[in-house]
Amino acid sequence: MKKTFFIAPTAEHAGLTSVSLGLVRALQTIGLNAGFFKPITQADGGDDRSISFAKEIVRVTPPGAIELNEAQDIMSRGDKGLLMERIVANYLKIKDDYDVVVVEGLVANQNQAYTTRLNIDIASNLDSEVILVAAPKELTPSALDQHLQVISSLFASPEDPDVLGVILNKVGEPIEAANELSNQKGPVDTAKPVKLTDYSSDCKIFSRNFKLIGSVPWDLSLLSLRISDVVKQLALNLINKGDLDTRRVKHILVVSANVQDILPKLTPGTLVVTSGDRLDVILAASMAAISGVELAGVLLTNSYLPPKDLMTLCKQAMLAGLPILTTSLDTFHGAQALAKLNREVQPDDLQRMESAMTLVSESLDLEWLDSQCQIKRAKRLSPPAFRHLLSETARAADKTIVLPEGNEPRTICAAVICHERKLAKCILIGNPDEVQSVAALQGVQIPPDLKIIDPDSVREQYVPPMVELRKSKGLTPQMALAMLEDNVVLATMMVALDEVDGLVSGAVHTTANTVRPALQLIKTNADAKVVSSVFFMCLPEQVVVYGDCAINPDPNAEELADIAIQSADSAQAFGIEPKVAMISYSTGTSGTGSDVDKVREATRLAKEKRPDLLIDGPLQYDAASTASVAEKKAPDSPVAGKATVFIFPDLNTGNTTYKAVQRSANVISVGPMLQGLRKPVNDLSRGALIEDIVFTIALTAVQAEQVANKKAR
Repeated sequence: MKKTFFIAPTAEHAGLTSVSLGLVRALQTIGLNAGFFKPITQADGGDDRSISFAKEIVRVTPPGAIELNEAQDIMSRGDKGLLMERIVANYLKIKDDYDVVVVEGLVANQNQAYTTRLNIDIASNLDSEVILVAAPKELTPSALDQHLQVISSLFASPEDPDVLGVILNKVGEPIEAANELSNQKGPVDTAKPVKLTDYSSDCKIFSRNFKLIGSVPWDLSLLSLRISDVVKQLALNLINKGDLDTRRVKHILVVSANVQDILPKLTPGTLVVTSGDRLDVILAASMAAISGVELAGVLLTNSYLPPKDLMTLCKQAMLAGLPILTTSLDTFHGAQALAKLNREVQPDDLQRMESAMTLVSESLDLEWLDSQCQIKRAKRLSPPAFRHLLSETARAADKTIVLPEGNEPRTICAAVICHERKLAKCILIGNPDEVQSVAALQGVQIPPDLKIIDPDSVREQYVPPMVELRKSKGLTPQMALAMLEDNVVLATMMVALDEVDGLVSGAVHTTANTVRPALQLIKTNADAKVVSSVFFMCLPEQVVVYGDCAINPDPNAEELADIAIQSADSAQAFGIEPKVAMISYSTGTSGTGSDVDKVREATRLAKEKRPDLLIDGPLQYDAASTASVAEKKAPDSPVAGKATVFIFPDLNTGNTTYKAVQRSANVISVGPMLQGLRKPVNDLSRGALIEDIVFTIALTAVQAEQVANKKAR
């Protein structure tokens, strides 16, 4: 059956948008096809933020919302019925397209008391189940009980299953939360644990019929505006634009003291506010920027412009991206204006909303949501569901992954994230002092139990076993020691000797640098003809597998069949039902030539070796991926129109296709994941983002568990 959840706030500033879209993300995570609907927009003439974020982040297209002013006019004419008809008509445009539709109500507003009444009417007319959103702030459990009792009774009594329960948002939020960013004594420690009230056990309202669906913790970092947002709101002038659109204000440091006192407070994300004639402060901030500290920026007050000679000295800091701004306000009033900034997420700030949605999604009871929906549906692994499955499987595997590029900033950040999420036990290879220094410049604290190995202290112990592994190639101890100067080789030896479960490299090394030592020291498994690779392509509707897009330039028919089988097994291991399409420029028997003949023969060999798999080819890409094309070109194919694994005939085709899809369709690709080695070694793109590295580490941990299970059998 179809489900509709109406999300209603219990008061102002509950975080309605982030919770509504976070719920959509959570539903997608458990494999549901979830849609989003905003009946009435309260945006004042501009784009509705919720709809913009729904389109850009969760990849759904809601119907247009009715403007609040128009809704008010209709109601003032006594035509509320007409308003509801229009809302229902808009809703019906998308209802049948989704398993579940999340409907975002109106934001509660003391100046618009009728918004609660409108929310009740809309929920009733859409036959929705209601989920409340509340930000408890300083409320005691008994006060929260009373608050929820009053609000829920407006929709229905708590015993009525139409009101399912509540999502508590910003739990642990300080009373004067916004002022925490302004801290002249130094940056706020956002990692410091906050003592939270246990509403789940202390509130009496939560029962079988009124559920605490999730408790989303307060996170100060989600208040972080971009510097560009500050410039727009305060109409600041620019001396140097720098990284205006990407740097965020995590702390505000108002400087009136001696410059020596502020030096420890110049940390990543700090906005330095000082009078424009404080040349010593400007120089100190510039030196921090040159040293690699990504300050949010420098705001100079009193309309003072620094002398040109000073700006020349600061040129390297400006080239490093340091935004330098000016205002006519004095320092006191400038600090006041910063404290009063509107900290709502702006419509184009996708990164911040993504973080908020992820926090909400991870805080909800997914098992309860899944049981509440109980929809019979075809299995479809959406990108959020894939990431969730990958994370959960990696946590369960509890593997150790070595990272030879231990002093690379993105790799360090990814290792810390994996440690915090318990995705894997990471080991960083590098000089410990250098690793800690790079981490500090990124504003990252390495946990004491995250292992760092100094290669200089262990290198010689790997010489004898490496000589033994390569004795057939005439490797001498001197040659081995020289090769072990490369940390990738050293880390590969750790994998070969079973000291760690897998390796991830490539942030600053080529694919060859990562793969060659693995082929020499770890070697291929007994079943593999070749080492190949796959990418997990996170398309808007589902995750599919592309292979081989990174390793083999021109595989022959036997090798291509092996790649198809490897890729199908990889898909199945990660929750994707393999339906393998052997891609060519021709479908079926319509074309001839050596290239299509190779694909045809590879298809025959793959089917012969693995009759349990659904494999078909040759198929053109559109015939493999699009049902309407498949009906015309390959109506009898068990794969055409519903392929989940795409095998390309050569590296030129595969690499070009994956990059075209990734960039043109703004699709996330996870990989390349290497296949065919005895133990998992995975390569990164040198342009990989931190999150890409995190998921590659998780992939490697899951592969390591599969290797262990295969050995056990």
